[in-house]
Amino acid sequence: ISDETQQKRSTFREFFSGKENNATEVPLSGYTIRDNRLIISEYKGENIEGPEQAIPLSRFPSGMTAREVASTYITSKKFILGTDKYGRDLLSRILVGARISFSIGFVAVFISLAIGMLLGAIAGYYGGRVDAFIMWIINITWSIPTLLLVIAITLALGKGFWQVFIAVGLTMWVEVARVVRGQVMSVREMQYVTAARALGFTDARIAFRHILPNIMAPVIVISAANFAAAILIESGLSFLGIGAQPPMPSWGGMIKDHYNYIILGKPYLAVIPGLAIMSLVMAFMLMGNALRDVLDVKNG
Repeated sequence: ISDETQQKRSTFREFFSGKENNATEVPLSGYTIRDNRLIISEYKGENIEGPEQAIPLSRFPSGMTAREVASTYITSKKFILGTDKYGRDLLSRILVGARISFSIGFVAVFISLAIGMLLGAIAGYYGGRVDAFIMWIINITWSIPTLLLVIAITLALGKGFWQVFIAVGLTMWVEVARVVRGQVMSVREMQYVTAARALGFTDARIAFRHILPNIMAPVIVISAANFAAAILIESGLSFLGIGAQPPMPSWGGMIKDHYNYIILGKPYLAVIPGLAIMSLVMAFMLMGNALRDVLDVKNG
C-alpha cells in the first residue's frame, strides 16, 4: 500500500473516529512551588486528596523562573457547559457529536441519491411496466413508517456506527426516486432529448448525460431536506439505544443518558443536546427552502 493511500485512509479515519491526542495531561487538585521544587497534588476525585509529587525545577529548561514554569506547564481549564453524570466535558461531547450528525447526513444522502436517482430515472424514462413495477416498490416502502423501517434494518444488520448509516440511507431513497421520476417524465419529450435519440445515443447516455443534469435543482432541494431528516432519525435511534454506541458521543444518546435530570435541577444536560439537534435541523431546512427559491426557474 502506497504512502499516499495510507494517508488518505488515515484522513478518512480521522474524520469519522477523530485523532488520538498524544499529549499527556495530568489533572491537578493543587500545586505549590517550594525549595526550588514544583509540588503537585494529582486529582483523584471529589474530597479525595491525591499523593503529592515533587519535581525539581532543574528538570525544566534552564533560565526559567518558578513563575514561568507554573504559567507554561500548568494551565487552568473550566468546563464551560459543565460535565455529564460521568464527569465528561459536555461541550467537547457536543462538538464531537456534531461529527456524527454531519457524517450520517452526508452518507445517508449519498446512498439515497445513488438508489433514488437510478430507479427514478429508469422508471421515468421507460415508463410502462418498468415504471409500474418500480412504483409498486416505492409505494410499499413509502407505506412503512420510516423509523420502524430503520429500526428493522438496524436490528437485521446489528448495532453499530456504519449500520446506522446504511439503515438511514436505505429508507430515504423513496423521496428522491419520486422526484426524479416526475422530472424525467416531464423532460423526456423535450426537443433536445428527441435530438439525442435521432443521433443514435444510447438510453443510458441520454438519461444520465442529458436528462439528469437538467433536473438537479429539485434533487438538490430534496437532498437538503433529507439531510435534516437523517439527523433526526439518527438522534431518535441513539435515544432508543440502537444508534451510535457508547462511548461514541451522539446527541440523541446524550439526551437519553440525561433526560431524567430535567426534573432533578440540571436540565441543561439534556436541553443543550436537544438545542443542538434543533439548530442543525433548522439550518438545513432553511437552506433547503433558500435553494428552492434560488433554483426555481418559474419564480426566478
